[in-house]
Amino acid sequence: MSLILGIDTGGTYTDGVVVELAGKKIISRAKALTTREDLALGIANCINNLSFMDFKKISVVSLSTTLATNAIVEGRGCEVGLILIGHQPVQKLPVEHFAVVPGGHDIKGKPLAPLDMEKTREAIKEFKGKVGAVAISGYLSVRNPEHELIVRDLVQEILDVPVVCAHQLTTSLGFHERTVTAALNARLIPIIAELIESVKRVLKSKRIDAPIMIVKGDGCLMSETLAREKPIDTILSGPAASIIGATFLTDISEALVLDMGGTTTDIAILHNGVPRINKEGAMVGGWLTRVQAAEISTYGVGGDSYLHVSKEGKLLVGPQRVWPLAVVACKSPYLVEELRSNLDKNYELMFAQETDCFMLLKPSTSEGLSEVEKEIVATLESGPHSIFYLSAALGKDPNLFNFNMQRLINLGIVARISVTPTDILHAKGTYTEWNRDAAALGARFLARRLRMSLDEFLEFASETIVQNLCLTVLQSLVSSEGKNFWLQDDAVASYFIDKALKPKEHQPLDCVLKVNMPIIGIGAPVRAWLPQVAKKLCTELLIPENAEVANAVGAATGKIMESIKILIKPGEGGSGYIVHTPWMRRSYLQLGEATAFALEEAKKQAALAAEKAGALDYELVVNHDEIYTGSAGAEKDIYVESRIEVTAVGRPEWEREKEREKFFVDTVGC
Repeated sequence: MSLILGIDTGGTYTDGVVVELAGKKIISRAKALTTREDLALGIANCINNLSFMDFKKISVVSLSTTLATNAIVEGRGCEVGLILIGHQPVQKLPVEHFAVVPGGHDIKGKPLAPLDMEKTREAIKEFKGKVGAVAISGYLSVRNPEHELIVRDLVQEILDVPVVCAHQLTTSLGFHERTVTAALNARLIPIIAELIESVKRVLKSKRIDAPIMIVKGDGCLMSETLAREKPIDTILSGPAASIIGATFLTDISEALVLDMGGTTTDIAILHNGVPRINKEGAMVGGWLTRVQAAEISTYGVGGDSYLHVSKEGKLLVGPQRVWPLAVVACKSPYLVEELRSNLDKNYELMFAQETDCFMLLKPSTSEGLSEVEKEIVATLESGPHSIFYLSAALGKDPNLFNFNMQRLINLGIVARISVTPTDILHAKGTYTEWNRDAAALGARFLARRLRMSLDEFLEFASETIVQNLCLTVLQSLVSSEGKNFWLQDDAVASYFIDKALKPKEHQPLDCVLKVNMPIIGIGAPVRAWLPQVAKKLCTELLIPENAEVANAVGAATGKIMESIKILIKPGEGGSGYIVHTPWMRRSYLQLGEATAFALEEAKKQAALAAEKAGALDYELVVNHDEIYTGSAGAEKDIYVESRIEVTAVGRPEWEREKEREKFFVDTVGC
């Protein structure tokens, strides 16, 4: 019996499962707090919590991660040198070092200008000692990659750094988006490499001798080797794994999958058992890429969302993530007394809440910090403290050091602790894993600000959280139909939604909202919140067994899918045909010859890509479309183009190998 170890590193928790795929059995599952400063530590803790010791039966370790997404959002990664061939930058780029050299191609794949080898060499030499990786993007390289390939060879000759070509990452048009994709991919290379090495050290310490697979943003798997080359493909890895986990645990093909984590709620619409793929490419950290990823809507509503009262007296949920009071006070119970001592005092806080506490996330060298920021860091070295404690220790009004505190949070040195949906559940007694006293005390502060009793506030807060989740479902369905308006910004839509979600007795107009597909709820908090969501939206709710670790289940049960796309276009002047592949351009006189070559090449390259991704036993799926258009006065339709796509679908190599081992053992045993 071969087993898979699936691991998902989320914003709050790292989840782990041991799965027996053939029998669709979850052998063991566990959670551990994610250690953002060192993800490997949280992974090691998660493996320890599995209470599973027979690691020699683990055939593969499959990992989904938020690391690439977070790195792009936070602007982290190595310095990248970017070479643009044949075109100036179109918009802002995610690099500081770049050069433009002559070259590039037209839409037919013919050179716009010769590649200037001398200028290219000089540009590459300028990067020496300044960059940790190089990205190359040629104008219309998807029609002919020859210039990118030549420049790549020059970079490898001159510099000892990883190099990435845009045509290797996407076949889609859009010079700027391809350039951004290549630059971000180069930036992520050392980050994903470090993660893989860290995980391998953890596995070695546990004596787990198994290859590592990584979930891509479309939910498919790729090998460690491919992940090192194309780390950009791991953006949105975590949310994609949750969708795969949901389908594995429920066997439902038409549904809305809602994954509520600590930081966000991610929603995808399933059709025929698979999510829709975002054809434009994934948007991450404000950068539109050409990375193929599942179409997932993400909202800042999670178990650790910041609950705070606005100046207008409105209770807001998120989008900021904070640490729950209940969680931190479990290890630092003195926080309860720090807060309680100020419960009866009135403070005019302009930028914070009375419930806010802070803790040190990582040591600081103090470089670039102001004197106030150094004092804050020094005070928090003894442990987490409330805003009132810090105010007394610094001898300053809390409003005066808010800027410094927010800057430390933005730098990742300090984290905010406050009331969250997790605390509301603790205060109500629905969930009691952590410190209930701290949660209830935080809720009392917010209740006082809203002039409510504690019980009134807890019901009001719960209803507000449920309504926010209802809105995420409605907004996702609206977006899935191609509508671009935001429900909360539309006064008319809000009027009718409020009537449906917050009905009042004797109101002259009642409204009902009905979602015509079941909701599959996954994630740790969904059992507490989604029953009311489903009731308000008049739909069925399915929370499968092991929903709390569905992301890790998805990581463990994904398939390998590698696609190769080839385009055939008419030649110049309507003479002959041109085959555009991701690696070459070739001309033919007859369409039949061009098609035969393209199909053969696509199959061969798809097979090679699948094997590189880690598959041995796979199936090739061929899609071939010939497009024609009519013309007035013409006797027959005019040929426009042929689109050929071959997709290799299979399981990782380890599964097939284990079957071979079993066959060998059974045969010898006979």
